[in-house]
Amino acid sequence: MKWKDRKYGEESPYIPAGPFKIRLPFIHYRFEWPDYIQGLLMCAVDLSAIPLLVSLLGMPFEVALAIVILNGLFYLTHHLLGDPVVPGWITPAIPLIILYCQQFPEGPERVHSLIAFQMTLGLLSIFLGATGLATKVVQLIPSAMKAGIILGAGLAAVISVFQIGGKFDEFPWTITIAIGIGFYLLFSKHFATFQKRNPFLGIIAKLGIFPVIIIAVVIAPLFGEAPWPTIQWGFSSPDFITLWSEYTIFGLGLPPLMMFVTGLPTVLAAYIVLFGDVLQSKALIADGAAARPDEKVEYLPSRAHLIFGLRNSFMSILGPDVTMSGPNWTAMQVVMIERYKKGRKAMDSFFGGIGSFRWGTNTGLALLPIVSLVQPILGVALALTMLIQGYVSVKVGVLEARSQTDLGIAGIIAAVLCIKGATWAFAVGILLCLLIYGKNFFKGEVDNTFSKDQQSDTEKT
Repeated sequence: MKWKDRKYGEESPYIPAGPFKIRLPFIHYRFEWPDYIQGLLMCAVDLSAIPLLVSLLGMPFEVALAIVILNGLFYLTHHLLGDPVVPGWITPAIPLIILYCQQFPEGPERVHSLIAFQMTLGLLSIFLGATGLATKVVQLIPSAMKAGIILGAGLAAVISVFQIGGKFDEFPWTITIAIGIGFYLLFSKHFATFQKRNPFLGIIAKLGIFPVIIIAVVIAPLFGEAPWPTIQWGFSSPDFITLWSEYTIFGLGLPPLMMFVTGLPTVLAAYIVLFGDVLQSKALIADGAAARPDEKVEYLPSRAHLIFGLRNSFMSILGPDVTMSGPNWTAMQVVMIERYKKGRKAMDSFFGGIGSFRWGTNTGLALLPIVSLVQPILGVALALTMLIQGYVSVKVGVLEARSQTDLGIAGIIAAVLCIKGATWAFAVGILLCLLIYGKNFFKGEVDNTFSKDQQSDTEKT
């Protein structure tokens, strides 16, 4: 059956393959050109991983570009195998992973630490997805510790931008202006009201952070913080040969077994953040499905675990990536959902929208004019991504707490996490929960920390 034959309330056509449902463009879903064009431009965000790889592993630009392109190809697996998401990074975990890897000297040892970390995370995700234990594992962790890990990840993201030698020192004016505009477009209630009244502002809102990146391309040279882009024509030239000979197990061999052991606490911290993205994906898809009863969209956390687990496992072998392979790019998932809500004429199937978008980003990564346009301000794009993620993670981390005591414990865990890393943070969290909660270690306590504010607002009205 082809996409045109889908009846009201049915799933998009697919080829069954065990836990997966294979959907191919033009056959099982309509290719959505607006989403493809948007993806063509939004590859700038994918490219902002390059400064991270260059600074952490000391690799040349072309080698880092090869990793970004490989990651982009694996992004396609989600919609092709039946997972209705726009996949992305595990953004809040990036500062934690950097902090962990920096414990090892730059060179083969640091590369080995990243390989071991990503491989462990991938295998853990596959195991939890295949057994259905994902939810149970996360439920065993006290709320105070979950709040502390997520809060700490958000703070670490902000610290990574503003610390001495961070991106803010390199682009102070550009980041200040860009983040100001970005936060206004994404989080301001004032702008949310305006965009509903003005169609042009509505279009700007749906482009996520892309307008801000384009503004940064102009602002950075005006303030002398980056050169004007030199547009080059042709196709990008990733260096896969150097990648595989100097930065993978093909050239370096497998990491020592001890590296898999020492990375476990940070892997668990990254997984806690990752699981939050899974829950967020489920909520966003349910919101979109409520507005589109004409298509049944099925989201299975177990299938998602298998796919991003496989992505991380393969990337650890082919091109270890500090951004990791995450289950959801929240900003673009929201953009896709909002367009999907406009009806079948706007977007025939959700798989068509997200699939066309990711085909677009992959095309953009291959085009040298787009890569050369944003290359001077990739550091700004990265800083913008980290600060937005920091904002969201701090909010989510605080809301994860169930009492003022939880918040106090979470604050200590977050601070230790930012300074000493995940191993110390887990040790401190376990000790504090044992000392304060005792036999209620897993339950903690519940008070009216958040409900009292809601009650106060109700009384005012």
